[in-house]
Amino acid sequence: MRLVLVLLALCLHPPAPAADPAKVLRLALENAESTFDPALFQDTYSSTIAGEILEPMLRYDYLARPAKLVPNTLAALPEISADGLTLTFRVQPGIWFTPDPAFKGAPRELVAADYAFSILRFFDPRVKSPNLYLVEGKIAGMDEVHRAALEAGRLDYDRAYAGLQVADRYTLRIRLTRPDASFVHLMATNQFGAIAREVAERHGDDLGAHPVGTGPFVLAHWRRSHKIVLEANPGFRSLMLEGPGEGTAEDARILSEVGGRRLPLVGRVEVSIIEENQPRWLAFLNGEHDLIQRVPVEFINTVAPDGRLAPWLDKRGVRMVREVMPRTGYTYFNLNDPMVGGYEPHQVALRRQSSS
Repeated sequence: MRLVLVLLALCLHPPAPAADPAKVLRLALENAESTFDPALFQDTYSSTIAGEILEPMLRYDYLARPAKLVPNTLAALPEISADGLTLTFRVQPGIWFTPDPAFKGAPRELVAADYAFSILRFFDPRVKSPNLYLVEGKIAGMDEVHRAALEAGRLDYDRAYAGLQVADRYTLRIRLTRPDASFVHLMATNQFGAIAREVAERHGDDLGAHPVGTGPFVLAHWRRSHKIVLEANPGFRSLMLEGPGEGTAEDARILSEVGGRRLPLVGRVEVSIIEENQPRWLAFLNGEHDLIQRVPVEFINTVAPDGRLAPWLDKRGVRMVREVMPRTGYTYFNLNDPMVGGYEPHQVALRRQSSS
């Protein structure tokens, strides 16, 4: 677990209507994004941006502790059969994709087939999704489908699949290979954001630069590894932060500021990519950014010398938020290497020591 400090520069302005175009949130990412294609991205930074554009079926209640799933684009939580093998997802009618030339000027509603298509893309050998492991071995019959697609060099999106059934316009049924209580939680991750087939076919391999979704924001500008600009989606459905949370003082503060107000509140988000810690920190101090996440370790004693926000930052209207973030790390070894590879006792001991 890692304790993270998040600093917010407070703007002391009166409340404004939802998606006020005059309100701009400015922040920096500490690493560059890669792509906004949910079948391809694996990094936190791309996922964070894409999650504001493309929507999965479920999300987590922002204030609930422990974590609690709630419907996002669904009309209700999924129905799970008595044997735990069949999950039924019912998409809420009346959710619309943002306009795109792929739709030829017609409004495009989000439907169950969009989620089926988005999941099928993991199994498409042309997509070469590194996220296939998320569903591999889990959906009935799909491993065999993937092997056949690999031999053919393509996946047939028009076939009916027993494990992935579009029962009607708004109903998707997924049949699992075995009961899996964690599977439903995958449907709340950004890798399962809905992609319209027309958009994927129009943009092909460049889909990652043209994310078209139903979320609160649209991608207005993207200069790779430099600047990302999001603008509020004017057609976004009515969504508000719900309470009551756990009744803590922090929950009460959040609800008093945001509760009952239609989201999103800001009309524009400007994201810079600043990989070096010092320039990113200085940009925040200079008022160029409104938020800095994961305050660099070398500045912690300056920010919070006794565990509390330094007075000079408090006077500037800065707020500090502590977050505990779970973290998993991986160490890879080349087992063909004569030094660190192999299974002799001294080689195993060396790998253990190197990764400890």
